[in-house]
Amino acid sequence: MMKLQKGFTLIELMIVVAIIGILAAIAIPNFLQFQLRSKTGEAKVNLAAIRTAEEGYFAEFNIFVPAAAYPALPVIGASKRPWPIGSSFDTLGWSPEGEVFYDYAVTVLGSSFTADALGDLDAGANNSNYGYVHPAPAGAGLPGAQTTCVATGVWNAGAAAANLLNTVGPCGPLDGQSDF
Repeated sequence: MMKLQKGFTLIELMIVVAIIGILAAIAIPNFLQFQLRSKTGEAKVNLAAIRTAEEGYFAEFNIFVPAAAYPALPVIGASKRPWPIGSSFDTLGWSPEGEVFYDYAVTVLGSSFTADALGDLDAGANNSNYGYVHPAPAGAGLPGAQTTCVATGVWNAGAAAANLLNTVGPCGPLDGQSDF
């Protein structure tokens, strides 16, 4: 009498494991890239909020408020950091919701200002720089001593970049991209 055997052979199981490995090799880098892009949303939202706070402060007191890079310590990395109390952003009445991935700074020159966000979201070689440039009413006089965006020429006063003024966005083509 024949005995009926049920189950999978070793080769069938090895093929399934190989298929799962191939799918994981494709899915994990895409997942990490999507995760990185979601983290950059913090910079965009916070820079827009800083812009609104600066413009509101200017409407009331007729000056923009500079703010040093904050929170500068601990060193920028791939993990969130708490936002300590007592920054120069307190004058604006702005602070982020919870912990942050980025350092934020505002540079002021007369009636123009730049707001910058600098982060290293994957702890690699590519920093993720975002910025906002609010030019002077005459269109000249951008504060560029500290801002990364003006320094890289993306938001300079040239004709090609003039449409990027008053816009929150990445400072360069690799900003927000990962190292892998």
